[in-house]
Amino acid sequence: MTGKTVFEEKNGRVENVRRWLLSTAPHSRRQARLGRAYLAWRRFAENRLAVIGLSVIVLLVAVAALAPALAPYPPNTPDLTQRLAPPGPDHWLGTDELGRDIFSRIIHGSRLTLYVVVLVAIIAAPAGLAIGTVAGYTGGWVDTALMRITDIFLAFPKLILALAFVSALGPGIENAIIAIAVTAWPPYARIARAETITIRRSDFIRAARLMGAGPFRLIWSHVMPLCLPSLIVRVTLDMAGIILTAAGLGFLGLGAQPPLPEWGAMISSGRKFMLDQWWVAAMPGVAIFFVSLGFNLLGDGLRDVLDPKAEAR
Repeated sequence: MTGKTVFEEKNGRVENVRRWLLSTAPHSRRQARLGRAYLAWRRFAENRLAVIGLSVIVLLVAVAALAPALAPYPPNTPDLTQRLAPPGPDHWLGTDELGRDIFSRIIHGSRLTLYVVVLVAIIAAPAGLAIGTVAGYTGGWVDTALMRITDIFLAFPKLILALAFVSALGPGIENAIIAIAVTAWPPYARIARAETITIRRSDFIRAARLMGAGPFRLIWSHVMPLCLPSLIVRVTLDMAGIILTAAGLGFLGLGAQPPLPEWGAMISSGRKFMLDQWWVAAMPGVAIFFVSLGFNLLGDGLRDVLDPKAEAR
């Protein structure tokens, strides 16, 4: 009876919190923001594929954070006595041509993958947002000049342009990140410009201008925050392409250099053994597939949640 009472009390508290979050007349900004976040989470949770995508990304972050504890072997230590060993109890995913455990290398390679996608997003997304909002708000020759530069970058395939930049900068993971970021910002600028052209004609922008707000304050405080939802969705959907571009550069020897356990470089070293020792190239390829799929599913779910028309439907 006591246990049932405790259970009922917990249910009552949960129900009270839910009613507080869903209140149609919130008493504070904090309550209103938490209520919107709760409704957004409910819409997101209704998409099971999006939840799966989020789970994959959370697992990637956890694996990257706990890589030294999870990896059963050192990722870069060769053991020629175990060279090209098939998957088994000692080496779950087999070993490569130097006897290194592939499972351990994939786990440590998740750190490099996360490192690349986070830095590219930090560099490319703010750059594209700034260029797009300035072009859309200012208009005139500034808009024309910035958009023509954007068109030049969009005229080339991303991988080809990244190859050109990384060839000029030299091989290495940092140079690969810079090259990918330089090729990734134009779509974000296009999205931000389109959103800004719509927002700048709004009544609240006119009111803020009449109150003395300058162009910088209008762009920074009013325009950019309204462009963020569309930009976040696009960045999340682009993560798969960034991972594939980084893996492509690694495959060609222009990204992370040996002995770093980068997934694209692992596929490149394993392609020579593809017919007989298939696991050397296949296992990092499977890791790239699942992480890319996770980002795509997450992006689809965020698009449904952050769509301004979702509440009207």
